[in-house]
Amino acid sequence: MAYRVKLVRGMSGHTEKHRETLRGLGLTRVGVSRLVQDTPETKGMIAKVSYLLEVEQTNEKFVPFGRRAQKKAQLAKNAAAAKK
Repeated sequence: MAYRVKLVRGMSGHTEKHRETLRGLGLTRVGVSRLVQDTPETKGMIAKVSYLLEVEQTNEKFVPFGRRAQKKAQLAKNAAAAKK
């Protein structure tokens, strides 16, 4: 289970902590949506900035996003190829 979160209001004029929370969720621009895991930490982040978000619960499988996740996946793929 996961949450699909969408940024519906801009970040300007809000506290730096709230902007950092949005960046932590992977939301950088208005209209961007992300699929995030259903964890207590994520629920807390969503609750903190809920007035800026549109949230819906979904049964889609969570897939990590971002440069770190892509790098990790690439390293795992290379390691698997090297074993063959």
